[in-house]
Amino acid sequence: MEILVCVKRVPDTAENEIEINSDGTDIDRDDLVYSVNEWDNYAVEEAIQIRDKVGGTVTVVTVGDDESEEVLRREMAMGADKGILLSDGAFEGSDGFGIASILKAAAGKGNYDLILTGAQADDGAAQIGGMLAAMLDRPYASLVNSIEVVDDKTMKIGREIEGGNQEMSEIQMPCVLSIQTGINEPRYVGIRGIRKVASVDIPVHGAADLAVDASAAGSAGAKVKRLDYFVPELGEGAEMLEGGMEEKIDKLVELLKAKGGLK
Repeated sequence: MEILVCVKRVPDTAENEIEINSDGTDIDRDDLVYSVNEWDNYAVEEAIQIRDKVGGTVTVVTVGDDESEEVLRREMAMGADKGILLSDGAFEGSDGFGIASILKAAAGKGNYDLILTGAQADDGAAQIGGMLAAMLDRPYASLVNSIEVVDDKTMKIGREIEGGNQEMSEIQMPCVLSIQTGINEPRYVGIRGIRKVASVDIPVHGAADLAVDASAAGSAGAKVKRLDYFVPELGEGAEMLEGGMEEKIDKLVELLKAKGGLK
């Protein structure tokens, strides 16, 4: 099975104090520590596990600058077979549609049975997987938290839905799936694995290589533009209810009545 996993280099919130820049148009990116997007890491682990069961190859791909190569090498050290960097000045400022268009062009250069993305990335829009599937005209499922390969054309997948419920479905390949965290436990990447892939050649494809329409990618083609970043004003602190469960429920009901939430 040929599997393509879309990954992204994002600021590591565990290692950084995120602040907004002086003009309020972005976060301050000076001296930030970056890592692979958490959701994408689960997607790569799932792809590796599928490959190990049924055979094939796992290719990781990212849209970014030269520094994004480190994310590809990290996932190759984890067990992915190949990496592809999609990098071009013309890609800068792309919105979600632009990123999906670039990834579609890259996917078209292969013959992938399965394309995985993380459920969402650092902007929280959760849109790339769905857009990519629509552009490729492939079946799509989001928030996938279990995958079972039935045969060379069919998968059984589980999805997390409202109320903590699980939805089970069959989906035909080739398809696109957005992976939820918790589907597996991503393996540890050691120094030995990183050194092993340090000298592996990673091809770089630009706009000309992919034949990406300038009207679809880059800031000029962006239909959605970020206007402002701000930190919400702090309100009053939360009121903690004390006592047993029944006592807390009674207090909560009284508070809701007092504030007009219940009559």
